[in-house]
Amino acid sequence: MTTKRNFTATAVSIVVPLGHVIGNEKWRGSEIAQKLQGKVRLIFEDGLGLVDFHLSNRTCILYVSEADLVAGDKFKRRLVQFRNTSSLGGIVIVERTQISDQYFSAVQKLVVLELGMVLLPVANQGEASQLITQLVREQSKEHSSNPFLRKQSSQLAEPAVLRTVQQIPGVGKTKALLLLQHFGSIHGICNASVKELEPVVGQAVAQQIHSFLCS
Repeated sequence: MTTKRNFTATAVSIVVPLGHVIGNEKWRGSEIAQKLQGKVRLIFEDGLGLVDFHLSNRTCILYVSEADLVAGDKFKRRLVQFRNTSSLGGIVIVERTQISDQYFSAVQKLVVLELGMVLLPVANQGEASQLITQLVREQSKEHSSNPFLRKQSSQLAEPAVLRTVQQIPGVGKTKALLLLQHFGSIHGICNASVKELEPVVGQAVAQQIHSFLCS
């Protein structure tokens, strides 16, 4: 068993068992933790530093809540510190609500353009839990060479994931469905180049998607 002291903001050799999520102790008892239970194996650790959830040995989640956005710039310092000290692939999940929407464009600019990280908006912790579940499943599929398991990646995800894709500028329900059918997951969309996106959604929307999700 990996000890707690191994989990730091700058760790590059974190061992996350396949199908597991390692969550920061501060999330114990939260809605997101409750909804993850039964879908993935959730383990809590109190030494994760700046990270909220580790999905694999190389991918982690930094969660920005509505309250974080309203409270001020503390969350920005956390993201910048993570980016400057960690070699992990950080995905930033941001609660985009009616209250926090006014702050979203500034957060998007910071995360995507300045820090070069992936930003995924959600409406609440329930949607976030479904998104994390899919990301974990995609991570698991990467370790499988079974072609029949690979085919499952084309299946449409939970409604929350579809709604998340629809929040990308220029992407409606139809294009969101096409993107998920073609790339299999939000993770796949994030890793797609403009040239790979163009045949699915056209040149203009491909540029919008790439600018929104990628550095």
